[in-house]
Amino acid sequence: MANMVNIFLFGKKYEVPDNLTIMNAMEYAGYQLVRGCGCRNGFCGACATIYRIKGDKELKACLACQTKVEDNMYIATLPFFPLVKQVYDINKVPVTETVMMQLYPEIYACIGCNACTKACTQELNVMQYIAYAQRGDFEKCAEESFDCVMCGVCSSRCPAGISHPQVAMLARRINGKYLAPDCGHLNDRVREIKDGTFNELIEALMQKPIDEMKELYNTREIEK
Repeated sequence: MANMVNIFLFGKKYEVPDNLTIMNAMEYAGYQLVRGCGCRNGFCGACATIYRIKGDKELKACLACQTKVEDNMYIATLPFFPLVKQVYDINKVPVTETVMMQLYPEIYACIGCNACTKACTQELNVMQYIAYAQRGDFEKCAEESFDCVMCGVCSSRCPAGISHPQVAMLARRINGKYLAPDCGHLNDRVREIKDGTFNELIEALMQKPIDEMKELYNTREIEK
């Protein structure tokens, strides 16, 4: 039997097993999750959560699907944070730092407090990739922010109001379209997919049981 701990969900006290994640604990407590519960494996960023342990002044951030409950944990989910999302045509953006000045000028108001990095649920060096964006170094910004799941927790802690995930997304798009070396093998494969070369193979895979598909995946031939 699991030990039971007390947690507080949106201010209300519940007793739950201590081996549950925050997401599982919410369902155990009777919450029906219709938002903030995407992939359940830490890849989508939909379950951003903030919490504080009783007696500890530090406010912490995490993904609810990955974090185990603790006794006297005060929890509030953040399934959506209103990021500033500018509209642009990636085919027309200038590949210079001026694009950041035009679309996300707030990055130049960064005070270097590092709250974004401390809050990041993926432990990314967020302040560093914003510094790269300020200098127009999109390649480094794209690399540093590659694992961002766009949960928005970093922006929720930013006194300058920076929309870090959207800045990172713009840098990755610029890097992918204009700066990264062209991959002929990938272009050929995309063209084959569009031409229907793999339609029969895909249809056959879709008819297979899940366990068989997992086995095929685990024993697949990986190119070196």
